Amino acid sequence: MTATSELDDSFHVFDTTLRDGAQREGINLTVADKLAIARHLDDFGVGFIEGGWPGANPRDTEFFARARQEIDFKHAQLVAFGSTRRAGATAAEDHQVKALLESGAEVITLVAKSHDRHVELALRTTLDENLAMVADTVSHLKAQGRRVFVDCEHFFDGYRANPEYAKAVVRAASEAGADVVILCDTNGGMLPAQIQAVVATVLADTGARVGIHAQDDTGCAVANTLTAVDAGATHVQCTANGYGERVGNANLFPVVAALELKYGKQVLPEGRLREMTRISHAIAEVVNLTPSTHQPYVGVSAFAHKAGLHASAIKVDPDLYQHIDPELVGNTMRMLVSDMAGRASIELKGKELGIDLGGDRDLVGRVVERVKERELAGYTYEAADASFELLLRAEAEGRPLKYFEVESWRAITEDRPDGSHANEATVKLWAKGERIVATAEGNGPVNALDRSLRVALEKIYPELAKLDLVDYKVRILEGVHGTQSTTRVLISTSDGTGEWATVGVAENVIAASWQALEDAYTYGLLRAGVAPAE
Repeated sequence: MTATSELDDSFHVFDTTLRDGAQREGINLTVADKLAIARHLDDFGVGFIEGGWPGANPRDTEFFARARQEIDFKHAQLVAFGSTRRAGATAAEDHQVKALLESGAEVITLVAKSHDRHVELALRTTLDENLAMVADTVSHLKAQGRRVFVDCEHFFDGYRANPEYAKAVVRAASEAGADVVILCDTNGGMLPAQIQAVVATVLADTGARVGIHAQDDTGCAVANTLTAVDAGATHVQCTANGYGERVGNANLFPVVAALELKYGKQVLPEGRLREMTRISHAIAEVVNLTPSTHQPYVGVSAFAHKAGLHASAIKVDPDLYQHIDPELVGNTMRMLVSDMAGRASIELKGKELGIDLGGDRDLVGRVVERVKERELAGYTYEAADASFELLLRAEAEGRPLKYFEVESWRAITEDRPDGSHANEATVKLWAKGERIVATAEGNGPVNALDRSLRVALEKIYPELAKLDLVDYKVRILEGVHGTQSTTRVLISTSDGTGEWATVGVAENVIAASWQALEDAYTYGLLRAGVAPAE
């Protein structure tokens, strides 16, 4: 279904995650994946979603057929991608051009050669025939009622080699009726000053409406995109989270955030910018890649503050160390607790966790010293909020939060003559006045400990049945003791509605794992609203 946008046509946000972004190493999208991502992008409010190359492979052909039937686009128009006609033929008889029309897409992006060497070496045709291929294909598609964008592949490299021919390709596309001609930095080698000069010159010399497509090989794709806008481009091509071939494309999210928040351009429907963090993470889940924690605007660390100096200023005014209000992009400010923390960090973190420290300077001071002492021993609380909250509550209440008392535990790994292995753990503990002994096997000593702790506690605390250990990290801390070096373990646990991290440190990896597991279960019961033991 055709989308009806509340925005005018003066500026385009064009997403190519499903086509160019899918070329990233490690991304392999099914048709269902592409449909899911298209829904997310439409929900975000981009104007155009390039869905792929119909006719080039069965998957993209199926995607366009299903998208027409299954997605009710509210904001975006679906775009089909393909190339200009073959040399020596006509657009009307070219099978690939026919496939573009048969896709049903109302908007078509054509890729055209704009670098003279590519024309002669890759297409193996003449420069004049290439211009005819561009003009004929655009004219034919326009005559069929389609809107046409033209991607000038390798434009900036071509402009450097033969500027007059590169501009001739732009003129051929524009004069044949192309709505926008996109200047592509296909190799990603340009820098902002170069983009600025070339875009301004092309606009002045051709009169065409131009867009920008920037790869990130110099780390400048977002800057190059915004520089092109400064020079007069009114169409930006990006991918979600910067996915793309080699090191990627211009990242959709910082480009859009900059346009709306820094340039004052409304390029998304009202209110959609606040969905940006959610959309970024949702698409990362679909492509099965961990969201980048340090991505601008949407990363979990984008508004995370660690230094005590920063925290002191933020306590007075958050804007002193933040370039925008994180809520504008659907993110949140986070305070990290570490050995760099001061009083302000602890007070703000307590407030974030819903713990009223009541202006108790002695309490805050004790927590600061306790954190510094523990981090010196190898603990890390910036990555283990749950363990920090348990520490904070213990200091505030004068005693640790306890749901069970451990008498002892042990883990055994057995190597057998046939080459197989057995891992068994036994836990002895007290809970609600009852002594419990539980033994379980696992696929490793830590897994066996986790299972034995579950066996021991789940009858008394059925809430623990929801818990899943979702991540386990081990780091050997710097030292000179070889195999006796201190080990730090971080465990992430989920109850289906949220996730938390806990930390353990010991010279023994199993002992460090036990500490993190004990904190994980304790915090899980706290989250579930279970009252601790007296």
